[in-house]
Amino acid sequence: MVRIFDAIVVGAGPIGGYLSKKLNEHGHSVLLLEEHDEIGRPFQCAGLVNPASMEAIGLESSILTPIWGANIHSPIGKKVSIGDPLVPRTFSVCRKIFDEAVVMQSIATGTEIMLSTKPISATIEDEYVEVNIDGSNGSETVRCKLLCGADGAHSWVRRKFKMGSPTETMIGFQIEVTGYSGDDGMLDMYTGSKIAPGFFSWAIPTGETTRLGTWTKANLMGGISSEEFMSRLMDDTNLNTRFMNCSEVGRFCGPVPSGIVRRPMRERVALFGDAAGICKPTTGGGIGPGFKQVDMIIPLLSKAIFENDLSESRMKLISSSLKEMKRDQRKKRALRDAFLTEMDDSELERIFSVWARPEVTALINEFGDIENPIPLGIKMLREVPEFRRLAGRAAKAILWS
Repeated sequence: MVRIFDAIVVGAGPIGGYLSKKLNEHGHSVLLLEEHDEIGRPFQCAGLVNPASMEAIGLESSILTPIWGANIHSPIGKKVSIGDPLVPRTFSVCRKIFDEAVVMQSIATGTEIMLSTKPISATIEDEYVEVNIDGSNGSETVRCKLLCGADGAHSWVRRKFKMGSPTETMIGFQIEVTGYSGDDGMLDMYTGSKIAPGFFSWAIPTGETTRLGTWTKANLMGGISSEEFMSRLMDDTNLNTRFMNCSEVGRFCGPVPSGIVRRPMRERVALFGDAAGICKPTTGGGIGPGFKQVDMIIPLLSKAIFENDLSESRMKLISSSLKEMKRDQRKKRALRDAFLTEMDDSELERIFSVWARPEVTALINEFGDIENPIPLGIKMLREVPEFRRLAGRAAKAILWS
């Protein structure tokens, strides 16, 4: 007998787990598929969770280090420190513990999960989607009213149903080390064309270890590997006192998709998280915006599931609620391009000279938000003359788009 579910969710990462939980809470039966044999592996993220997302999921036990500030380093090693020790801005978490706990919450609300299992084909029929799955227990055909792709940057669901590609995809590379010399409660951001052309590298404290990473676009790499950019960072004579005692204990590399795809929903199919291109263009973070997308969309999708109206027109109407997220991504991308991606190292040095002024640092501390840099960007464009000159190319997009 063919098993039937209201929804099948492909991908048991934090977005897939949270999505399944929310569908359960709205009264729907859910099958969650995960191709790997355990949750939280492979680890492909900087491991930061913002306070709003942490509050939504209540997994303080996964926190390794609360982070309240940042040291931002210019290409020649100038440092600007921002933040307030009394105000946590984000949390460094153990992603395996976090991901497992999110999925366990989903299971507790009624989700059925199948590990080591993936879809191999899917067909949209009038009243359901028929999905053929393959796993450790063999092959099976299952049906659902709604098929959800929360299966990451290389989403099978997105490719199967030709739903478009993210606006841009960056390449992220990260190693985990012991022995990094950082400051308690602060992450480090390093800039410059030699280590992260157009973007930045980072050092994120995680208790006994530190995550060192770099990200950029393939067309900016000039044939240089991510590993070479990391080596350059750790060997930089302006910075290497922080890295001289480091010993690597792990590494990974993965894509960072940003810019919502052309068609995030179609008849009986919806994309979420990285699969939909939800990642922030400023930091690459995906958990916060992914949770936000789920919270925004599920009430509308739930009503459609109960009515069994997941037609092309209904799904198009539901996906229109993502317009503001798309607009927000465009603004953040314009802000990033103006203040980072489109600048050469000499321009970055001039930017750092302005950031270092006490009144500008105070402005950053008052209005800065790792989740939403737009209010700070607008404030600086309006009140700091040097930024208006340096970032004039982004002013229109940020202020009026």
